[in-house]
Amino acid sequence: MEHAPTWLTYGFLYLTAAVLAVPIAKALGLGAIIGYLAAGIAIGPWGLALVSNVQDILHFAEFGVVLMLFLVGLELQPSRLWALRRPIFGMGSAQVLGCAALLFVLASLVGLPWRVALVGALGLALSSTAIALQTLAERNLMRTSSGQAGFSILLFQDVAAIPILALLPLLGAAAGADANSHSPREVALEVAKIVGVIAAIILGGRLLLRPVLRWIAKSKTPEVFTAAALLLVVGIAMLMVMVGLSMALGAFLAGVLLADSEYRRELETDIEPFKGLLLGLFFIAVGMSIDFGVLMRSPWLMAGILFGFLACKAVVIYALARAVNIPYQERPVFTLLLAQGGEFAFVVFQSAAGAQVFPAETASLLIGAVALSMLLSPLLLVVLDRVLLRRYANLKAPAAEEISEPQDAPIVIAGFGRYGQIVARVMLMQGIRTTVLDHSVEMLEVARTFGYRVHYGDATRLDLLRIAGAGQARILVIAVDDPEQSVKIAALARKHFPHLTVVARARDLTHWNKLRDEGVTLVQRELFESSMHSARTVLELMGLPPDQAAEMTRRFREHNIALSDRMYPHHRDRAKMIAVAREGRSQLAEQMARERQEAAAAGEDGAYPGYATPDGEEEEQSREPARQDGSQAG
Repeated sequence: MEHAPTWLTYGFLYLTAAVLAVPIAKALGLGAIIGYLAAGIAIGPWGLALVSNVQDILHFAEFGVVLMLFLVGLELQPSRLWALRRPIFGMGSAQVLGCAALLFVLASLVGLPWRVALVGALGLALSSTAIALQTLAERNLMRTSSGQAGFSILLFQDVAAIPILALLPLLGAAAGADANSHSPREVALEVAKIVGVIAAIILGGRLLLRPVLRWIAKSKTPEVFTAAALLLVVGIAMLMVMVGLSMALGAFLAGVLLADSEYRRELETDIEPFKGLLLGLFFIAVGMSIDFGVLMRSPWLMAGILFGFLACKAVVIYALARAVNIPYQERPVFTLLLAQGGEFAFVVFQSAAGAQVFPAETASLLIGAVALSMLLSPLLLVVLDRVLLRRYANLKAPAAEEISEPQDAPIVIAGFGRYGQIVARVMLMQGIRTTVLDHSVEMLEVARTFGYRVHYGDATRLDLLRIAGAGQARILVIAVDDPEQSVKIAALARKHFPHLTVVARARDLTHWNKLRDEGVTLVQRELFESSMHSARTVLELMGLPPDQAAEMTRRFREHNIALSDRMYPHHRDRAKMIAVAREGRSQLAEQMARERQEAAAAGEDGAYPGYATPDGEEEEQSREPARQDGSQAG
């Protein structure tokens, strides 16, 4: 039987390893990245030895990082990137230079030559863009202060990799290599090439990319547009490689230039699946590249390098996080994600060995330490989640002390999310004082950014409600997101502050019923009114005059509220509640059908132009709602 092609065999291996390992890792609460790394170790040279050409696969899989940076760039408009210039070059340079300086000093103290110490420190100062951004995205941290700071630092590292790589031939020449290999003229030509390529990407992105994408889109061939999106990223990556720059940096610039184009969403949709698969392949390749032979030959030396550089970087990064006032709950994750080694370190150390800055054995040790740190950091994140962050959750934030001064505003608002913010803003516009409580440090940061005064406190605690002035206030607005917390606050208010008029939001009918059980009668379902507005708009688009559309939705609103009141006494008896809902819906549908028939009989043909249906189908449709399950009424 003829052997299968190599690409087919390897494709089968990678997909099988990923499909088996990742769901197991996720089920154990370890995350997808650990699953990919474990899959790589299992099929790599030190596992089942099913794959041997690890470096070739690693180089190919790095394209996943390139696609990821392109997608990140698509989320950043040039104006927003310009606004980030200070954190990029401020925090980014502080992190890279601070970590490199501390590592260089320690390496020199243990007796390493200064060239080895310098290159090792610079390479280890870099962090994994792939793991960090993937983790930030999984945890929805990209828009937090730590996410923005981490992204800025990672972007600066991509830029910093360029001069680091340019430095290696000079260090190699100083160490005894061909000192004449890089003349001033050649260096000037290299700089000109770099500037020219970056300028070409920027100008081309502005002048050529959009017309070309527009022309391709006119063909109305989705697969060709997908091919064009991939061609764009591959072409820019090739340009960057030709001048010795970072592929990821070029892809990021291209993404930024297309961030405010009309094709942004389509590009994201086309590239996202390729990015996910190639990133998974990249993590598998990292797992395969871990050289356990070096680890077994020098276990204590490897452990010293690994934990030494992790500790040094953690000290610098945590100090930086404190200096820029990153919320204390976010600091552990921020520190760990940037303390690990990065994929660019592989390139730096391999290039350093090629330039004879240090021996290949030293490069293997450093590469092994970086790969192990990338394996170790997702495991440490699990420990952080299960141990440290749980303890943090029960502590007070030093930058957001709990409310301690008694308040006397007539309105207390519990929760400053999207619902509470609107209520607070309306009161502010009318000059009515409010006391706002929220126990989310992130929300407090947002409130301060926009000039709102929000007190840190958990409204489910009776003592904090008293301090917030619930004993003297007239109205309590319950606007917290969590239904259980909402009901608990309502119960506290009805029991200890019976004079308060409670206005609450409900996420759904079940939440509405629970609040009614606590004696709260002024309950607004958060999507109900907006749904009514949408229904009115749809009726108008179907041809109904605006005044009739408004009347129809008004009647439906009144009927729905009345039906909810009729269903409430039976909400613990599902069968009875469904029967009441069906009866109510059937009555409304039949009444509306009769009115349309009467209007048609009176010759008012244009009264309901949006409802014209052939062959009596109208009546059948009008009765259809009565047959639906009423369990989700309202």
